[in-house]
Amino acid sequence: MPTFVFHPDYYRYHFGPEHPFSPVRQEMLLTLLEALDVPLLPSQPSPASREALCTVHDAAFVDAVAQATPDDPATHDTAKGLGTADVPVFAGMHDAARLLVGGTLHAATIVASGKTPCALQLGGGLHHGHAALASGFCVYNDLSVAIHHLRQAGLRVAYLDVDVHHGDGVQALHYDDPEVLTLSLHETGRYLFPGTGRVHEVGRDAGKGYSLNVPLEPFTEDDSYLDVFERVVPYALDHFQPDVLLVQCGADAHFSDPLADLLLTTHGFERLFRRIIELTDEHAGGQAVFTLGGGYAPDATVRIWALLILLLQDHPLPDALPADWVATWSEQLGAALTPTLHDAPQSFDSPRRDTIASQNTQVSKRLLELVAPAWYQAW
Repeated sequence: MPTFVFHPDYYRYHFGPEHPFSPVRQEMLLTLLEALDVPLLPSQPSPASREALCTVHDAAFVDAVAQATPDDPATHDTAKGLGTADVPVFAGMHDAARLLVGGTLHAATIVASGKTPCALQLGGGLHHGHAALASGFCVYNDLSVAIHHLRQAGLRVAYLDVDVHHGDGVQALHYDDPEVLTLSLHETGRYLFPGTGRVHEVGRDAGKGYSLNVPLEPFTEDDSYLDVFERVVPYALDHFQPDVLLVQCGADAHFSDPLADLLLTTHGFERLFRRIIELTDEHAGGQAVFTLGGGYAPDATVRIWALLILLLQDHPLPDALPADWVATWSEQLGAALTPTLHDAPQSFDSPRRDTIASQNTQVSKRLLELVAPAWYQAW
């Protein structure tokens, strides 16, 4: 049984009612699990210390975040990404952000200690945070702080990112470390933020061959996504032999997401999550830390994250969702929610489906060709 990590003050990481990165998603998720009678009993974390933040972030950046206040534009250091449209300054931002970091760090700590093989942080996944730059709704990079802790514990870490956006911050912070494998499947940056994650970004110096990117074509569907996943991820994990996986489970590759253009369904996500759990058992002895991440269509995002939690608990998957929960949240959001855990059958009728799938296959082959020399040299 996994350990769940959550604190009610996660809801304070809130950029405002019009911002897409909303804690409403977590509130919906927790109330859905309660309505489904799924016990969590989450462990409450403490905020990350300044020392922990500074394992990956510049001290001057941490100071700038701590000093930023919404009512004083002079404290909004836009050169550090603070006070931008993506990362508007809000009251208590430093404390709210470091609590999310503390949650992922807490999850990593209990896994590294052997107290539990698997933990799910019901928040975090802030993969766009850089050493001295807030970006893409991310102030601090909880994932890299957790990776640093796991590395200090002597563990080889494989970081797997299935968010639709490239995990650029995590990649940049570990680009030269051969003890950290970063692997990101995302929509190509030719059209989508942050514009990085090209197939030839494979690491630097000793870390060459340990940053893997699979940039996918817009309108990629379930079968192509999962085919490419199988071509790359098991092979990479088999070569790297991690001690632990850190998995960022963004839900924004879903077809309804307003900020991207992949076409995954909940059925595709179920297959994906089941495979990740299998690979964790096969390659890391079941040791894993999962986080949430992006996902900007609340209806789909909450169902996808509920799927993840149910699968991690080996809990039966319900068909219908509790009617009272659906009615309550439909009224609050002002939009009808899907009454079932899974999407209705979808037909996208894409005339380019075969071409897109072929292009994705070629990208996966090119990636393995690029990293093979570094891997063979390591052997």
